[in-house]
Amino acid sequence: MKSSSKQRRSACVTLAVGALFFGFNLPLALARSPSIAISSVAHFDETTWARLVEKGPRPAAYIFTTTYCSTCPDAFEKLRSFVMDAHRPVELAAVMMDVQGVRAVEHARHYLGLTRLYAFEGFEPAIRQSVDPTWPNVTPYVVLLGRDGSVQRSIGAPDAALLKKWLP
Repeated sequence: MKSSSKQRRSACVTLAVGALFFGFNLPLALARSPSIAISSVAHFDETTWARLVEKGPRPAAYIFTTTYCSTCPDAFEKLRSFVMDAHRPVELAAVMMDVQGVRAVEHARHYLGLTRLYAFEGFEPAIRQSVDPTWPNVTPYVVLLGRDGSVQRSIGAPDAALLKKWLP
């Protein structure tokens, strides 16, 4: 009797872990519960941005942030709320600029609802330059890629007009 109970418990734990694992890998913001945190980090180097602009998911929102940015979580939450209210599938990503690798996951708790987490891997000024040569190194820096390939940029939380233009 005890081994049957252990087997059931083990099966339940396995199913729960599997559900969480598959939930972490869903590509769109509407498929993600805002209470589930991200668990993996993708590298973001000097070539990543060009690849995302050319072949990345659309529409997509990228918030470039640092661990010490006090206004970034609020900007992200406004963006996430807009996406959720629009009822549209959107790639919603945060790019950590000042921590590398899995250390970025420690800071992802501020960005519940993410579909993807990136961390700079390489020389930070060169990576920023590859994203936008005119970026003044201020965070949060938000880039919105429209379904049609359009690019909208904002320092701080994007205003309502910009969001409606990006995701009509």
